[in-house]
Amino acid sequence: MTDQQTVVVTGFGPFGSHTINASWLAVQELARKGLGQGINLVVDQLPVAYSEVKNIVPKLWNLRPKLVVHVGVSGIADRLTLEQLAHNDGYEREDIFNCVPDTKCCVDGADHCLVSAIDMTKVQQCVNSSACGVEAIVSTDPGRFLCDFSYYLSLHVNQDCAAFIHVPDINKPYTVEQLAEGLRVAILAMLQQLPS
Repeated sequence: MTDQQTVVVTGFGPFGSHTINASWLAVQELARKGLGQGINLVVDQLPVAYSEVKNIVPKLWNLRPKLVVHVGVSGIADRLTLEQLAHNDGYEREDIFNCVPDTKCCVDGADHCLVSAIDMTKVQQCVNSSACGVEAIVSTDPGRFLCDFSYYLSLHVNQDCAAFIHVPDINKPYTVEQLAEGLRVAILAMLQQLPS
């Protein structure tokens, strides 16, 4: 690792029954922990709104980050869920403003699916063999909502260094501190896969 490499990590704001979004709580706790010396951790909260996410995500890449990791909450997850890919179309679920993308697509005319070059199975192995107390699994279905949408936007910029992690709700079964530690281990494992 060279001096002050930037890692961007986002969480989401409230939506639906998630009046306090576990992803943002976990990301805030991660920011308090940090990722270690030489890593400039930048965190941001994304609103659960297609138009705003489409505007914000490309700007995050202007920071020239080594890695961008989006974090979202999943009501059905009970472990850290490492998403390997994202979809471009099928966005029919309304956001917090009761809107959907006009064409139901993320990036018009782009590939149906984009896959991260980061090997999420290797990240899973690192998390599960660590002492962080959190278990991880790999998924290929981020859900066709803002999580999938934000991930596709980042993969469309750079498939080599973009990732997405779903977290369960707080205390189902992990505390905020445990989720943050799981995120920390996962992100450091991702960085190990990237060229220095």
